[in-house]
Order: sequence, then C-alpha cells, then structure tokens
Amino acid sequence: MMKGLKIAMLLLLLIAAATILNYHYVEKQTAPYVFVDTEDIPVRKVGLVLGTSKYLANGQINLYYRYRIAAAYELFAAGKVKFLLLSGDNGTKAYNEPAQMREDLVKLGVPAERIYLDYAGFRTLDSVVRAREIFGQQSLTCISQPFHLARAIYLGRHQGLDINGYAAKEVTLSYGYSVILREYLARMKMQLDLLFGKTPKFLGEKITIE
Repeated sequence: MMKGLKIAMLLLLLIAAATILNYHYVEKQTAPYVFVDTEDIPVRKVGLVLGTSKYLANGQINLYYRYRIAAAYELFAAGKVKFLLLSGDNGTKAYNEPAQMREDLVKLGVPAERIYLDYAGFRTLDSVVRAREIFGQQSLTCISQPFHLARAIYLGRHQGLDINGYAAKEVTLSYGYSVILREYLARMKMQLDLLFGKTPKFLGEKITIE
C-alpha cells in the first residue's frame, strides 16, 4: 500500500515537473516572435485575433477581450496589417465571438470590408490551422495576450506557418491567476495534439482574403 502511494506521488511530481519545464520551454522558443511595439513588428497582410468572451459571468467586461480588441485596432491603425481575421467560438446562435469582435472593431474605425470572420475558432489550434487551410495564409501576425501568443506561435510554427505575435496588454496576476494556471495544462495538451496530429473540429470551403 505504502509502496503504491510512493509511486503515485513520484509520478505526480514528475508530471508537475514536466508541465513546468514545458511551459518555460515554449516561452523561450517563441519569445523572439512576440512584439510589444507596433514600430518593431513586421508588416503582414493579415492579423489573426484570437477570440474570447466579451463578458464575464458577473456581467463585467472581460479585460482579456478589451485589451485584445485595443491591440488589434492599434496594429491595424499603424498599418502593420491590412486585414483582420477574427477567430472565435460561434457554437450557438446566442454566442458569437467573431461577430462581437467585428462590431467593436468597426466602432473603433476599422472598415468592415477589412474584417473576415472565422466562426469555427473553437480552440487556439483550430484558429491557427484554419488561418492556413481555410483562409490561405502562410504568413500572419497573431494578436492576444503574451501567454496565449506563445502557444499560438508554437503551434503555428510547428504547422509550417511564418507567424509572429503582437502582444495585447496583460491583466494583473490577481485578475488572471486561474487563466495562467490553465495555460500550464494547455501547453501540455498542445504537445499531445502535435504529437498525435490533432486537426480542427471543422474545416470547410476555402475563403480568399483580398
């Protein structure tokens, strides 16, 4: 009994150590491709904005969402992308992340004809792979918070994409503590997805961005 418990504890420690090491490995591998200043980032045709809910369960604005929209507008206004591809969850008629992002970006001044929507960006892997397979992009700039960009860039570059990231403003640790914890697990799952060749939930007809 005690021997079995010791083995289980050892396995848990090994898994925890691997999870932490993987998190920092992904961070290090992708750091050269993450930009925080519009002056430094290369010009790309398309900026891929990764979706999230606009509102929290308590009805307040989700700061992750607010800061991503602001970053997407900054990048577009600086002339560093010509089009914005908004990728998010539209799993039901009542929940439509891409449409909500488009509405708010148009209000900021982005022309509607410069915006394309990906309604099947259910996961980061789906958003990145569909940008290539459905929307025909081999080179793009991804927009999200730095921790999220690391995973998106790592995925994209392992899928053959020339992908950079423009960092949206971070939230405070107290605000995003649980999100960061989940990111450790998400990066481990990402490695498994890459290992087993996970594909997007949906593909579909190709869409030309022009």
